[in-house]
Amino acid sequence: MKHNSDKILLGLVAVLAVILILVVYPTLEQRVVNAGDSAPEFKVVTDHGKTITRSSFGGKLLVLNFWATWCAPCIAEIPSLDAFQKQFRSQGVVVLGVSIDKNEQLYHRFLERFRVGFETSRDPEANLAADYGTFQFPESYIIDSNGKVVEKIISDQNWMDPQFVAHIKKML
Repeated sequence: MKHNSDKILLGLVAVLAVILILVVYPTLEQRVVNAGDSAPEFKVVTDHGKTITRSSFGGKLLVLNFWATWCAPCIAEIPSLDAFQKQFRSQGVVVLGVSIDKNEQLYHRFLERFRVGFETSRDPEANLAADYGTFQFPESYIIDSNGKVVEKIISDQNWMDPQFVAHIKKML
């Protein structure tokens, strides 16, 4: 009799383990946003006090750039990203740089030193970056006014490269 109850108990434990795996596994899987996907919603208050959301950024294209002051490729691309914003601002392009820097003082000193002209915000816990599945920096998402990611750029980019600029102009 004990042998049958052991089998039943073992079967019950196995069924519960499978149910637990089916419930928990999807929450462990990190979402990675790619071109063609809908961009996750977000709400960011920039360093200048402006609220920007995915659905109401006020432009034709939103360039969502994840970066950090300790990231050499991030720093290398900032001048061209700044020039890109200046060139395309009047055409409805909004650049939002989201820093994952934990040290607020270093972050603000960096912005003062480089006089970044595009909108910036700090996400020290990298919650927004995690929503996009971003773990490499810099990483940028070009999002259209419908909230669709039209391009994902991993690593630094020369935002003023003539071929890239022509590519962006086709999106406008």
